[in-house]
Amino acid sequence: MTYPPDLLPRTKTVPFARALAAHGDRTALVTRDGETSYRELAARVAATAQRLGEERRLVLLAGANTADALVVYLAALAAGHPVLLVPGDNDEAVRSLTAAYDPDVVVLPSGGEWEVRERRPVSAHDLHPDLALLLSTSGSTGSPKLVRLSHENLQANAESIAEYLGIRDGDRAATTLPMHYCYGLSVINSHLLRGAGLVLTDLSVADGCFWELFRRARGSTFAAVPYTFDLLDRIGFAGMDLPHLRYVTQAGGRLAPERVAEYAATGRRNGWDLFVMYGQTEATARMAYLPPHLAESRPQAVGVPVPGGSFRLLPLPDRPGEGDTGEDGTGELVYTGPNVMLGYAETPADLRLGRTVRELRTGDVARRAADGLYEIVGRRSRFAKILGLRVDPQQVEVLLERHGITSYCVGGDGELLVAVTGDADAQQVRRTVADACGLPRRAVRVHLLPELPRLPTGKPDYGAVRRLASADGGAPAPSGGARPPAPAPGAKPAPEPGPGPGPEPEPGERASADRAGLCRLYAEILDRTDVTEDSSFVGLGGDSLCYVEMSLRLEEALGHLPADWHTLPIRDLEPAPRPEPAGSRGAAGGRGTAETPGAAGDPQAPARRPATRRRVLETGVALRAVAIVLVVGSHIPLFLVQGGAHVLLGLAGFNFARFHLTPAGRRERVRHAVNSVVRIAVPSAVWIALVVLVTDKYEVANVFLLNTVLGSYEGRTHWHYWFVEAVVHILVVVTALLAVPAVDRAERRFPFALPVALAALGLVTRYDLPGFDQRAPHLTPVVVFWLFALGWAAAKASSAWQRLLVTAAVLATVPGFFGQPQREAVVVAGLVLLIWVPSLPSLGVLNRAAGVLASSSLYIYLVHWQVYPHLADRSALLALLASLAAGIACAAVATRLVRRIPSLVRNRTDVTPAPRTE
Repeated sequence: MTYPPDLLPRTKTVPFARALAAHGDRTALVTRDGETSYRELAARVAATAQRLGEERRLVLLAGANTADALVVYLAALAAGHPVLLVPGDNDEAVRSLTAAYDPDVVVLPSGGEWEVRERRPVSAHDLHPDLALLLSTSGSTGSPKLVRLSHENLQANAESIAEYLGIRDGDRAATTLPMHYCYGLSVINSHLLRGAGLVLTDLSVADGCFWELFRRARGSTFAAVPYTFDLLDRIGFAGMDLPHLRYVTQAGGRLAPERVAEYAATGRRNGWDLFVMYGQTEATARMAYLPPHLAESRPQAVGVPVPGGSFRLLPLPDRPGEGDTGEDGTGELVYTGPNVMLGYAETPADLRLGRTVRELRTGDVARRAADGLYEIVGRRSRFAKILGLRVDPQQVEVLLERHGITSYCVGGDGELLVAVTGDADAQQVRRTVADACGLPRRAVRVHLLPELPRLPTGKPDYGAVRRLASADGGAPAPSGGARPPAPAPGAKPAPEPGPGPGPEPEPGERASADRAGLCRLYAEILDRTDVTEDSSFVGLGGDSLCYVEMSLRLEEALGHLPADWHTLPIRDLEPAPRPEPAGSRGAAGGRGTAETPGAAGDPQAPARRPATRRRVLETGVALRAVAIVLVVGSHIPLFLVQGGAHVLLGLAGFNFARFHLTPAGRRERVRHAVNSVVRIAVPSAVWIALVVLVTDKYEVANVFLLNTVLGSYEGRTHWHYWFVEAVVHILVVVTALLAVPAVDRAERRFPFALPVALAALGLVTRYDLPGFDQRAPHLTPVVVFWLFALGWAAAKASSAWQRLLVTAAVLATVPGFFGQPQREAVVVAGLVLLIWVPSLPSLGVLNRAAGVLASSSLYIYLVHWQVYPHLADRSALLALLASLAAGIACAAVATRLVRRIPSLVRNRTDVTPAPRTE
């Protein structure tokens, strides 16, 4: 096999990409599918280099944390082809950069594989011999302004990073950041340089599956931006057992000094180091690092220059009050080193340029402390002049941070824009900022947002904050500074219908329109006005009551239902692949079979829906549908297959864990759980109250769902609603428990162990060890709680042994509970299916039927007691069908009513003067 450097003789290449085979049989890549050695990786790289050809060409690559994307990247570097690395998850960026730079080769995913599409055999561009890589400065947008990096830049920065981190060939780094982002790419480069392993994944650190893979792969390090640490807090990272973790790196923005000190102390206790780093794309990646032993004592510093680099401070004569500038003074930080970029590119003509930059003016205002460490004190380019006063937005953010408020601040047109989240008081924020900056309060505009906008890299999206001003129409603030609330960043208006079909939209426009449609769908079903492309079902407070409708509508919109869709942001929900025209070219080493929107082949190709698709039905939805039919049919009785209600109890615990035990903060978790309790308890109480008015079969205790506590135990009808009572009581108790900070922390630290412990505690009453006087033991919440806890544990079981443990618990504790083998077999079968089988093969018509039954199951359970007695003597089958139809109708009416309430309230309040807001 021809080795890549021989394909283009006398062409400059990147040494670490050319030397992969030297690391032999060491593990290079670890994925969920297995491991790849350096020898195997080198062979794939060599084959792909041959595929790229013997003429030096500009290669556009859609970045992704996959082996295929990595192989193409390394093949291009090893063979001397300049790479334009673009965000693969942003169709608009792919489209605009393809149009702006006209690459010779385009490599994009297509139908689950990677397609190398040659647009011409010889480059249309004059490519400078030193040019190796082109990156966007933001790492996420389609801006035509790119950073030109050389082969020397990439090699030198990888060597300096590997040196100060002390990377070993036995290390394994998880790809927690996008490949197209310079920080994420530096992790890849520096570890490949040393023959270390990469744990390739696009999973979030908030996903339990990430940590399962990290542990199995013996992960030793991962990279984090400031937002990552918020996610780590939520999942109880400090208490995780990560035996192979050696160090964590942080860059991508300023992390508050107290957070640096906190995580440095956590690392010291748990045996790993925290490396705080500072860099820019223009420096390939890193310029400075803070030695770990100083992180607790000097958390405000960015540290010292990386090996081979140096800093100097440039005087800032226009910055008042700073005094003399020098090595111990304050000035603009200027960096020099072999990793400084060649320069910028704004058009294809700039690709012929050599070095136009010798040193990097960072735009950051810094000082060198007496101990030799550098500290960033502001951002020169972010200064704003407002009413003649010079304001540093970064210092405003620091000021609010000291008050416990997270914010993004930018200078607007004659005003300061401050976006805040959480429980902040907008009026107080305005007063604090205005007083600190010496501005009149009318010059400070505060936006309260459900969450601060971030780029896919996790960095603050200041552009979105600026767009909040234009969303207000640029109108001046009323006296007092109040403004109407702006749309949440990322929300897009619905496209206006045109007079005819019009031209086919381009892929980026189509994807944007698809996401806008999904945002509207989420807003409709969840009754939220703050839906953005970064929102997820669980993040918006979705629960089991609206999950079924959402999943069915989403499958219709996308053509399939992605795994774990309820945890994914809307921007990551991709439509089903389109069939590819016959004769289209496949990926290197394989054949493409379908084309996704905005995917490589032809960016102008129209979208096509697949002719057929395999339909599946989520097991939880199927169980809800089947169980409610079994419950009603057994009550009539049309047949006698009992146990469905107790399967639903396990499913309630399973869904509680999925939809409420999210990475969100404790208060948000509790709020969402309380909302779910209300959505079950209120309609149940209303219906039972209506029934009490027209019949004497129930008591007032039933209305308040307190029969098991206050009921007279007289008559079987008083227990008709035991299931609703059990679910409500259990949800109230577990929500109250998780409202306790210590319990919340324990759940995040031990997500599987906690429900297992609760299930074990529930067995005390399941086996009636205290000897209670239980007249209906299998119907009381305190007794059946263990089933709910087992369902919870099933949802949190992230490995085979954990699922086996839950299965064993089901098999050991369900038999003997009822003294009815058939009933117990139904419960065991349902729970084991829930534990092991995420989805079942299905048909479209079955999906729709199951979806309607599952989403209406609460109302079917409520009303069937009043429907079937009137028809059972005439026809048991008719009684069943009428009960199901009545419940479905009630569910439809209730859903429409609930969705109309917000608009009715808005219409009501529109006739009264609106209160002044900040």
